[in-house]
Amino acid sequence: MIELEGVSKTYQKGADVVRALDTVSIIIEEGEFVAVIGPSGSGKSTLMNVIGLLDRPDTGSYRLDGTDVTTFTSDELAVLRNEKIGFVFQSFHLLPKTTARENAELPLIYSDRPNIKGLAQKALEQVGLGDRADHEPSELSGGEQQRVAIARALVNEPELILADEPTGNLDSKSGLEVMAIFQELNRRGKSVVLITHDKDIASMAQRRLQIVDGRIVGDERVAEPTDARSALEQGIAQ
Repeated sequence: MIELEGVSKTYQKGADVVRALDTVSIIIEEGEFVAVIGPSGSGKSTLMNVIGLLDRPDTGSYRLDGTDVTTFTSDELAVLRNEKIGFVFQSFHLLPKTTARENAELPLIYSDRPNIKGLAQKALEQVGLGDRADHEPSELSGGEQQRVAIARALVNEPELILADEPTGNLDSKSGLEVMAIFQELNRRGKSVVLITHDKDIASMAQRRLQIVDGRIVGDERVAEPTDARSALEQGIAQ
């Protein structure tokens, strides 16, 4: 699904040039659950922005589903991004004074789908919030707000979910609930790429990519990823 070859990205920071990505080459297959782990400033978010078509590499190539997107126009990238990719961020970015259903519906504004009725409710039900659809963010816990954000990412039924530190603002129980949702989505066939600095969160993915100073320095397959649902149930039992 994702093929980056020799991708580099630099930024100007004052008089200095910062190399956020340095000749990164990776392949992520359809249906994989991959965690990208590394310290602050390692290039994790820049990598996600490139994969998510939010930023262009300076050099190298990027093929998404076999299509070279390097030469796409901004408008073409926007259309492809809306069709194929759902984003979840550390900050929930929900609109206040707007219901969970209305927040989940936002990506549909830019969709050319002929029939969008009921898609937001369906997405909320997928994350266990079907009965909270009419509640505003202030009436929801942090974990519930992040689940609304996941529903928003799912509403266009994308093939790829990109999550940047999605548990960073949550307590451990809410974080496990969110990870259980990602694992279930992956079992249903969604590809998931998750950015984190937390090794426990990374242990729940099938594969771990380690990035340091803009370079991929580790690529490990996880034989038995930690099951978030089981960890959650064990914590409740204790």
